[in-house]
Amino acid sequence: MSTLVQLQVGELLEEIQLEPVSRIDLIKYAGASGDFNPIHTIDEEAKNAGLPGIIAHGMWTMGNLAKLFTPYFEEGFVKDYSIRFKGMVFLNDVITLKAILKEVNEPNLRFKVQAINQNGNEVLKGEVLFNQY
Repeated sequence: MSTLVQLQVGELLEEIQLEPVSRIDLIKYAGASGDFNPIHTIDEEAKNAGLPGIIAHGMWTMGNLAKLFTPYFEEGFVKDYSIRFKGMVFLNDVITLKAILKEVNEPNLRFKVQAINQNGNEVLKGEVLFNQY
Protein backbone atom coordinates (compact mmCIF):
# COMPACT_ATOMS: atom_id res chain seq x y z
CA MET A 1 0.00 0.00 0.00
CA SER A 2 1.32 3.44 -0.87
CA THR A 3 0.97 6.39 1.45
CA LEU A 4 -0.89 9.61 0.81
CA VAL A 5 2.40 11.53 1.16
CA GLN A 6 3.54 9.93 -2.12
CA LEU A 7 0.43 11.06 -3.99
CA GLN A 8 0.70 13.87 -6.55
CA VAL A 9 -2.08 16.27 -7.54
CA GLY A 10 -4.18 14.59 -10.22
CA GLU A 11 -3.48 11.06 -9.03
CA LEU A 12 -6.21 8.68 -7.94
CA LEU A 13 -6.57 6.61 -4.82
CA GLU A 14 -7.24 2.96 -5.53
CA GLU A 15 -10.86 2.63 -6.71
CA ILE A 16 -13.25 0.49 -4.73
CA GLN A 17 -16.05 -1.43 -6.38
CA LEU A 18 -18.80 -2.38 -3.96
CA GLU A 19 -20.75 -5.61 -4.12
CA PRO A 20 -24.17 -5.24 -5.78
CA VAL A 21 -26.56 -3.42 -3.46
CA SER A 22 -28.72 -5.95 -1.65
CA ARG A 23 -31.93 -5.66 0.29
CA ILE A 24 -30.16 -6.96 3.39
CA ASP A 25 -27.55 -4.16 3.07
CA LEU A 26 -30.36 -1.62 3.22
CA ILE A 27 -32.21 -3.34 6.05
CA LYS A 28 -29.00 -3.43 8.10
CA TYR A 29 -28.32 0.22 7.31
CA ALA A 30 -31.87 1.19 8.30
CA GLY A 31 -31.34 -0.49 11.67
CA ALA A 32 -27.92 1.07 12.21
CA SER A 33 -28.97 4.57 11.16
CA GLY A 34 -32.51 4.64 12.49
CA ASP A 35 -33.78 5.64 9.02
CA PHE A 36 -36.73 3.31 8.56
CA ASN A 37 -38.31 5.13 5.63
CA PRO A 38 -40.01 2.22 3.81
CA ILE A 39 -38.88 3.41 0.35
CA HIS A 40 -35.52 1.90 1.31
CA THR A 41 -36.79 -1.56 2.22
CA ILE A 42 -40.33 -2.26 0.96
CA ASP A 43 -41.01 -2.55 -2.78
CA GLU A 44 -44.68 -1.60 -2.59
CA GLU A 45 -43.95 1.54 -0.56
CA ALA A 46 -41.26 2.62 -3.01
CA LYS A 47 -43.66 2.13 -5.92
CA ASN A 48 -46.38 4.06 -4.07
CA ALA A 49 -43.88 6.92 -3.79
CA GLY A 50 -43.44 6.90 -7.58
CA LEU A 51 -40.13 5.06 -7.62
CA PRO A 52 -39.37 2.05 -9.84
CA GLY A 53 -38.21 0.11 -6.78
CA ILE A 54 -36.51 0.55 -3.44
CA ILE A 55 -33.59 2.94 -3.32
CA ALA A 56 -30.51 2.95 -1.13
CA HIS A 57 -30.25 5.56 1.58
CA GLY A 58 -28.15 8.45 0.31
CA MET A 59 -26.15 8.29 3.50
CA TRP A 60 -25.42 4.61 2.83
CA THR A 61 -23.66 5.65 -0.36
CA MET A 62 -21.92 8.55 1.37
CA GLY A 63 -20.74 6.32 4.20
CA ASN A 64 -19.32 3.80 1.79
CA LEU A 65 -17.29 6.54 0.09
CA ALA A 66 -15.33 6.92 3.30
CA LYS A 67 -13.90 3.43 2.64
CA LEU A 68 -11.53 5.09 0.17
CA PHE A 69 -9.70 6.63 3.13
CA THR A 70 -9.73 3.83 5.70
CA PRO A 71 -6.41 2.35 4.47
CA TYR A 72 -4.80 5.64 5.49
CA PHE A 73 -6.13 5.98 9.05
CA GLU A 74 -2.60 5.84 10.46
CA GLU A 75 -1.63 8.87 8.35
CA GLY A 76 -4.43 11.20 9.36
CA PHE A 77 -8.18 11.67 9.39
CA VAL A 78 -11.07 13.01 7.36
CA LYS A 79 -11.41 16.60 8.56
CA ASP A 80 -14.26 17.69 6.29
CA TYR A 81 -16.60 15.85 3.96
CA SER A 82 -19.13 17.50 1.68
CA ILE A 83 -21.18 15.78 -0.97
CA ARG A 84 -24.04 16.29 -3.37
CA PHE A 85 -26.43 13.52 -4.33
CA LYS A 86 -26.69 13.24 -8.11
CA GLY A 87 -28.80 10.14 -8.66
CA MET A 88 -30.54 7.23 -7.01
CA VAL A 89 -28.96 3.90 -6.16
CA PHE A 90 -31.20 0.87 -6.70
CA LEU A 91 -31.07 -2.78 -5.69
CA ASN A 92 -28.35 -4.69 -7.54
CA ASP A 93 -26.54 -1.53 -8.62
CA VAL A 94 -22.77 -1.89 -8.57
CA ILE A 95 -21.18 1.28 -7.25
CA THR A 96 -17.57 2.28 -7.91
CA LEU A 97 -15.98 4.74 -5.50
CA LYS A 98 -13.30 7.14 -6.73
CA ALA A 99 -11.08 9.86 -5.25
CA ILE A 100 -8.58 12.09 -7.04
CA LEU A 101 -6.14 14.39 -5.27
CA LYS A 102 -7.17 17.91 -6.17
CA GLU A 103 -4.97 20.09 -3.93
CA VAL A 104 -2.18 19.86 -1.36
CA ASN A 105 -2.02 22.50 1.37
CA GLU A 106 0.03 20.90 4.16
CA PRO A 107 -1.13 19.25 6.30
CA ASN A 108 -4.38 19.07 4.30
CA LEU A 109 -5.09 17.09 1.15
CA ARG A 110 -8.26 17.94 -0.78
CA PHE A 111 -9.82 15.15 -2.83
CA LYS A 112 -12.60 15.16 -5.39
CA VAL A 113 -14.74 12.10 -4.67
CA GLN A 114 -17.51 10.40 -6.59
CA ALA A 115 -19.66 7.30 -6.67
CA ILE A 116 -20.56 5.95 -10.09
CA ASN A 117 -23.03 3.20 -10.94
CA GLN A 118 -22.53 0.33 -13.38
CA ASN A 119 -23.96 2.46 -16.22
CA GLY A 120 -21.33 5.16 -15.71
CA ASN A 121 -23.79 7.56 -14.08
CA GLU A 122 -22.52 9.67 -11.20
CA VAL A 123 -24.79 9.12 -8.19
CA LEU A 124 -22.79 11.19 -5.72
CA LYS A 125 -19.99 13.74 -5.94
CA GLY A 126 -18.15 15.89 -3.49
CA GLU A 127 -14.93 16.71 -1.70
CA VAL A 128 -13.00 15.28 1.19
CA LEU A 129 -10.44 17.23 3.17
CA PHE A 130 -7.94 14.80 4.69
CA ASN A 131 -5.73 16.11 7.49
CA GLN A 132 -2.35 14.43 7.80
CA TYR A 133 -0.79 13.95 11.25
